[in-house]
Order: sequence, then structure tokens, then C-alpha cells
Amino acid sequence: MNTILKFPFYVKLTLILIGLIALTFTLHIGQNIIVPVMMSFLFAILLHPIVQFFKTRIHFPHVLAVIMAVILMVLFFVGLFVFLSIQITDFATDFDKIERNINIHLTNVQGYIRDNFHLSSREQKEYIETATEDSMEKGKEIIGTTLLSFTDTLLNLTLIPIYTFLILLYRTHFLLFLTKLVKKENHEQLKNILANIRLAINSYIVGLIIQLFVIATLTTIGYMIIGVKYAILLGVITGILNLIPYIGILFAGLLSIIATLTGSPDLSIIIGVVIVTIVVQLIDNNIIVPLVVSSKVEINAFISIIGIIIGGAIAGISGMFLALPVLAIMKVIFDRIESLKPWGYLLGDHLPKTYTWRNIKLPLFDSEESSQNTVIITAAIAPEFTENTTEEVTVRNDKS
Repeated sequence: MNTILKFPFYVKLTLILIGLIALTFTLHIGQNIIVPVMMSFLFAILLHPIVQFFKTRIHFPHVLAVIMAVILMVLFFVGLFVFLSIQITDFATDFDKIERNINIHLTNVQGYIRDNFHLSSREQKEYIETATEDSMEKGKEIIGTTLLSFTDTLLNLTLIPIYTFLILLYRTHFLLFLTKLVKKENHEQLKNILANIRLAINSYIVGLIIQLFVIATLTTIGYMIIGVKYAILLGVITGILNLIPYIGILFAGLLSIIATLTGSPDLSIIIGVVIVTIVVQLIDNNIIVPLVVSSKVEINAFISIIGIIIGGAIAGISGMFLALPVLAIMKVIFDRIESLKPWGYLLGDHLPKTYTWRNIKLPLFDSEESSQNTVIITAAIAPEFTENTTEEVTVRNDKS
């Protein structure tokens, strides 16, 4: 007879903390293996509809359909890389202008400090030299780390298409493996979880791609209006960096400000860049994200920021990008397992999004107000598990 052991709360909490520490440590030391696999998993979910198109509409065999889908993905990224390389080559020719304009701004700042804080240029230089005594050693360390990171990135760029191809090729094999791990009476629940994970991740990635193009277009138009040189390059880079939530836009704005110095040292252009960045972010956060980026699984902002910080600490920029998809997968699983539902609620965002004031809907962020119960009906494709095929059937899930 099976005996169920019940532990007190403090023992459970201790075991959970030990498990989280062990998991975090494992992810950190194994990031060079885990990150490319997780990236490939996301791309495989995104490419699955393309594979199905080649199989059902053009009647390609499975292997050929997978090869064509992966080739399209590689061609897209190669085209993006070539475009950026051409633009950056032109941009590099203006480094002398950037240095000259930066010196002009530094001279103006030094003059302002001298007039208002009564510090001579020599004293300011001494302060700067004192503060940056160890900068050379740190700079060497940063350069070494950057080179290693660049080498790892090149390796990942080679492995990700291979992993994506293999995940799509052995999709049925992996699904059947999951069914063998789960009791037969829980297969329906497993189908539901897998279908909703695919729906959430697919929605999130497609939304990010749309967001990339919209942000790049709006930023490019804004920079062209205010007369920024290399507006197209900076717009595309802003769209790409914006894929890193909360943090990417800060780097994009800083890079754009530096790049404006290729054309003129005029301070008004820098102010214009800041204004364009703020306006585009307001449009992004209030229109684009709610319409096209919001996943079928919503994660609250507090958990999102913590997840991004933890992801960055574990695996750098790749970890930041993977943080939200991983949280979305965790929430899908937590919401469908009875004992884990409290954690799913913790990850979720249950605040009402709007309130009506004089027939005008305005944003609402008030945890004291209870949101009305809404029924969301989603059509997700769940795999049909057999030994020879994984034909897809439609499952409808009601979520209150």
C-alpha cells in the first residue's frame, strides 16, 4: 500500500528553494547547450505551420517540407544580416565625425561645469583620470569576454538551424515520448497543455515579428522627419533591440543618440531623437503590444521584469529574450495542474485593462477593482497521438 508523506510548510518551502537554486545553477553552467535548444524549440513552433503548408498544399514529403521551412528561416536572417552589414559599413566611415562632434559636446559640458561649479578643465580631467584608473584592465577583460561571446554566438547560429530541423523532423517521436511519460488517463490533459503552449508561443513570436516591423518603420519615419542620418539603419536596429523587453529600447536610444553625431553636433537633433523614441514607445506600449504582441497567456509586469533580470543573469541577452516565452509555458502548465494553480495565478495578470469615463475607455491599473468575467474561446491544434502519426484535431478551450 502506497504511503503519502505530508511535510510541514517550512520543509516544503526549503525543498522548493533548494530545487530552484539547483535549477538556476544548472541553467547557468549549461547555458551554451540549453539556450540554442530553447531557441530552436521556439523557431520550430513558428515554422510548424509552414511545414504543414508544404505537406498539405504542395504535397512535399515530411523531410523535404522541413528542409524548405528551415531554408526560408535561414534566408530571412541572412538577408537581414546582409542589409545591416551594408548599412553599418557606410556608418563606420563617419566615426571621425562622431569623435569630433563628441569632443564638441564634451567641451560644452566642461564649460558649463567650469562656470557653474567652479572647476577648471584641468581639475575635471584629474577627476576623470582618477575615476578611470582601472578602466584599461577592465577594458581588456570586456574585450576578451566579448570575443568569447561572439564565438559562442557564431556557434549558436550554426547549431540553431540544425536543432530546428531535427526538432521538426522528430516532432512525432518527441510527442509520443511525452505520452509514455504520462498515465493514459492524463493524455487528454497533456494534449490540452501542448496545444495551448503552441498557441501561446506562436502568438507571442508572430506578435514580436509584427512589432519589429512596425517599430522599425515608425522609428525610421520619425528619424527621417527630424533629419537623422542613417535613419533606416537606426530604425531597424531599434526594432531588433526592442525585442528585448524593457531594456533593449534603452540601448537603442543611446545608440541612436551617438549615431546622430555623424551628421551634426546640434543638440536639437539629439532632443528630437529622444522625443521620437518616447513617442514610438508610447504607441508601442499602448497600441501595438495590446493588439499584436499580447500572448494568449498574459504575464504580469512585476513577474516579467524579474524573469528578464534572472534570464539575463543566467544567459545574458539570450536569457532576456527567452524569459517571457518560458514564463508563458510555465503559466500554461501551472493553470492546468490542480496543485500548481496558485503559482499560475501569481504569474498571471488579472487586473482590468480599461474603465469607462464619460463613454471613453481609459487604461485602468487598480487591483482593488475586480474585472468582469469574460469567456475566451480559442481554437488550438492538439496532436492526436498514435504510433505512426500525429494528425491534428481541433480542441476548444473555455477559459473564464
